[in-house]
Amino acid sequence: MDQSKKRVVPLQPDWYSPRRLHDSPTQYEFPGDRFIPNRSLMNLDQAHCLLTNKIKEVHNPNFGKGYREMLRQSLTLDSEGRPFRMLVFRGSPKSRRKRNYVIDEMRRDIDAEVLGNGIKQHESRRLPTKEVKVLDAPKIKDDFYVNLMDWGKNNVLAVALGSALYLWNAENQEVKKLLEVQGDNDYPTSVAWSEKATSLAIGCMKSKLQIWDPETSKCIRSLGGHQSRIAAIAWNGHTLTTGSRDRSIINHDVRVRNSPTSRIQAHTEEVCGLKWSSEGNVLASGGNESFIYIWEASKMSSSNFLHRFNAHNQAAVKALAWCPYQFNVLASGGGTGDGCIKIWNINQGTCTHSIETKAQICGLEWNRHHKEILSGHGYGNSGVQNHLCLWKYPSMTKVGEINRHGRRVINLSQSPDGLTVVSAGGDETLRFWEIFGPPRVENSASDFENLLSFKTSLIR
Repeated sequence: MDQSKKRVVPLQPDWYSPRRLHDSPTQYEFPGDRFIPNRSLMNLDQAHCLLTNKIKEVHNPNFGKGYREMLRQSLTLDSEGRPFRMLVFRGSPKSRRKRNYVIDEMRRDIDAEVLGNGIKQHESRRLPTKEVKVLDAPKIKDDFYVNLMDWGKNNVLAVALGSALYLWNAENQEVKKLLEVQGDNDYPTSVAWSEKATSLAIGCMKSKLQIWDPETSKCIRSLGGHQSRIAAIAWNGHTLTTGSRDRSIINHDVRVRNSPTSRIQAHTEEVCGLKWSSEGNVLASGGNESFIYIWEASKMSSSNFLHRFNAHNQAAVKALAWCPYQFNVLASGGGTGDGCIKIWNINQGTCTHSIETKAQICGLEWNRHHKEILSGHGYGNSGVQNHLCLWKYPSMTKVGEINRHGRRVINLSQSPDGLTVVSAGGDETLRFWEIFGPPRVENSASDFENLLSFKTSLIR
């Protein structure tokens, strides 16, 4: 008979009893773990006996009754005869505690270093009193409805002056004339860089729409569909969205020659404001009839809008800006008859803040380094007309204002790093402001990064 074969033990009714496990002849190769014992290695009968049998008290005959009474009193009573407990928890007063945590020492060292360098840790925001650069902008159209300027990620500013469009390189200060629109009373009315700044879309007064390659200075695509001037342009990946005086919004797929993917006719007057959210799933459009429409990218072909807001007092809505750190928050500004900055929660479809400036709002730009928003103003009945105003978010209290343009501010745009803002004015100047930066050190990291930071986390 092969001895290597294991003997099969028939299952007994008491197979799982403690005695059966102890007396079983079955051999176990694994002797058990010191933290997870094996029941087969235990003497369960002895353990059961020790747990169930009472142990008789052992009295030392050398300890008399008097000695035991004296011992009891010394363990339970203090020198004055009051109850006494040997192991009692008594918390020390807070005044006697001495905090000596490593994190406290590190923070004190950082504070000392900051103060030693003459830097105020909570220095209040100060607006610049003067622009860092001024460029002449002759023949720029002083028109509230047009969008004549855009600063691309390639650090090149595109600006339309009269019938021509120019490119200004912020790195080497070079200026290049890209094109000049031919035809009577025809000129660029809207300009927008693609997301990677590889293409430039230009809409014109006579409904012409072109896409240009700035490197080769050649027109690579001409698109149709509108019947009147194109006042607003917005990119979303390979989708180019345009708004026109013919009251329509058209989505173009730039990968296909002259192929509109959808056409929306919801506004009753000119579409003068268009902005895609940073995630590219929601579009905001503003019209001259004071309506703001919120569109979902997946449902634009059906012309079913997500929200329609009508709170700008019958004034045109051109200024639209999505919050860079709250993707469901939209800022909008009304024209001369309204002069209000409104903050919208798109998820709830409600207006969370409304600030009355009593001046035309021609542009809005969010600060990506501080929780602030900048507004550019035009005509109005208040002291902020033709001014730039900086507002703290979400309180919407005014930080300050700048008055350097001789006429109204037409458009605003900011540099790729978010540190500089350029304002185009009806006084035919472009003024550059270092108003958004640099970022504060204490706000440079997110809350999640601060939580995991070695200098701020109490968990080691």
